[in-house]
Amino acid sequence: MTDLAAIPARPPQPRRYHGVNWEGVKTLYLKEVRRFWKVGAQTVAAPVVTTLLYMMVFVVALQGARPPLHGTPFAEFVAPGLIMMAMLNNAFANASSSLIQAKIMGTATDFLTPPLTPLELTIGFSLGAATRGLAVGLVTAVCVLPFARLGVTNVLAIVWFALAASLMMGTLGVFAGLWSEKFDHLAAVQNFVVMPMTFLSGAFYLVERLPEPFATISHFNPFFYLIDGFRYGFIGQAESNLAVGVGMSGALTAGLFAACWAVFRSGWRLKS
Repeated sequence: MTDLAAIPARPPQPRRYHGVNWEGVKTLYLKEVRRFWKVGAQTVAAPVVTTLLYMMVFVVALQGARPPLHGTPFAEFVAPGLIMMAMLNNAFANASSSLIQAKIMGTATDFLTPPLTPLELTIGFSLGAATRGLAVGLVTAVCVLPFARLGVTNVLAIVWFALAASLMMGTLGVFAGLWSEKFDHLAAVQNFVVMPMTFLSGAFYLVERLPEPFATISHFNPFFYLIDGFRYGFIGQAESNLAVGVGMSGALTAGLFAACWAVFRSGWRLKS
């Protein structure tokens, strides 16, 4: 008869998952979605109000003083750019704020302790951020309809550039949140990188009308291709080469995703 006392006790072993821990990814994703949805007045309603104020200033206050751009009324031209701006800023803010808060408050162990690989962490945080960007974009689009009669010329362009923009800024937000050690670092990225690139992307004007070298420099701004491609889906006109925009957005999203995976894997500024 086996003597149970003679069998050495072993500590409990972590549960092993074969392949991707989809249950863990789903849990992290839902946690990120519920986190911003719980304060929807701040994370969803506030950006919509900001966009409507822009519409009031640029469209209603001017009362048709701005001439059509390439035959498109100014309201219809600027509305897609404002919707895309809301998606870009909010997708970035969701992931970056979540990670910097976890690091400063010491709650990063909540997602580092569970059996989640660097790939799964990257997927969960990126998709959560992209969901906020898309949700804000959808609500904003509905709210600007009284000011701009938006039609749909190319559904694929709208869907692609909306998804690409949300995922790209979501992964950028993840990387910025991992890199930042305090809120000042995150604010620097927002104020000196994201905001200038957003406002200098042709959301309110035709880039081709800028004097040189600013017109040429604008073509190196990825936000210009995102906004121009998204606008093309509504008005059927584009300043940029759409193929370049599709390839650029896909490549940047993949590159940022790989960078986030590498940082999670190394634990840089996260486990120290």
